Amino acid sequence: MIKILRFTEYLYLAVALISIYKIGELWETDRQGTYIFIFFAVVSIGMFIFRRNYRKRFEKRKRDDKS
Repeated sequence: MIKILRFTEYLYLAVALISIYKIGELWETDRQGTYIFIFFAVVSIGMFIFRRNYRKRFEKRKRDDKS
């Protein structure tokens, strides 16, 4: 279960990095099109932080239950 949580948090980070790349690529040519990528980048970074904190709390709770 922990491996799946770790995988999903890095998946969000990958989406954020791809979105940031597309923002840089399209900024000068299609500024209206970059707003959706800005939204994806912000949401993905927020979800990465949320999932990371959730996983750490889950690991701590699991570790405390074993002891």
